[in-house]
Amino acid sequence: MKYFVVFLFLMLSATVVSQVATPSIKISGTIVNDNTGFPLSNANVININKVKGTSTDEKGNFEIEVSQSDTLHISLIGFQSLKVRVTNDWIKNKVTKIQLTEKAIALEEVIISPFYLTGYIEVDSKLIPIKENFRYSISGLKQGYEAGEFSPNAFGKVMGSIFNPADMLYNFFGKKPKELKRLKELKKDETVRKTLESKYDREMIATLLGIDKKEIPEILQRCNYSESFIQLANDLQIMDAISGCYEEYKILKKK
Repeated sequence: MKYFVVFLFLMLSATVVSQVATPSIKISGTIVNDNTGFPLSNANVININKVKGTSTDEKGNFEIEVSQSDTLHISLIGFQSLKVRVTNDWIKNKVTKIQLTEKAIALEEVIISPFYLTGYIEVDSKLIPIKENFRYSISGLKQGYEAGEFSPNAFGKVMGSIFNPADMLYNFFGKKPKELKRLKELKKDETVRKTLESKYDREMIATLLGIDKKEIPEILQRCNYSESFIQLANDLQIMDAISGCYEEYKILKKK
């Protein structure tokens, strides 16, 4: 009993020290266009560590809760995304100015391949490609979306990853438990959800998971999602897809 009391005291002391060492405070900032100096409204500011977000007002100002060394992900359509570390100086001064750079967008040539129809249904029906996609719903969104989670062999594909240490999905799910749990927290913050719903660049998801965004298509392929879903889904749909696949992985691994 004596040793237990000592152990409990040490644990409580460590917890108190930890809380004192990394207190949560609110800091402010102003986001501007680095070329014109004009403030940028509706820029998204996400605290990756706390999975909480906010956006700038019409004057480019924002306020967000942070701890020292937290990382903020800042994004706005038409501008290059930016990751900023919360420093001692920022916490001391309470405010700072952040500059975003406009993207140079080059329009690519679009080639439209027509279907040469004959007028005979029996023949034309074979010329038009058929997507063997499946429909499913994502929590928080009003309509269903195409995916491959429930397509034939989807169960076996995920199951095969569990028993294959060389498989990319096995290594990803096994080494990123904290990051994958963080995806659940995203659903609780409305600002973060709205931000992801409007984005298609996979940058924030890659940052949250600590991976290169080029790995995301491979993860979704291993989870049996179709190419059209991987290419056309917004970041919120991609987040829910990865999160759902991870939950399935955990259930199968326990069994």
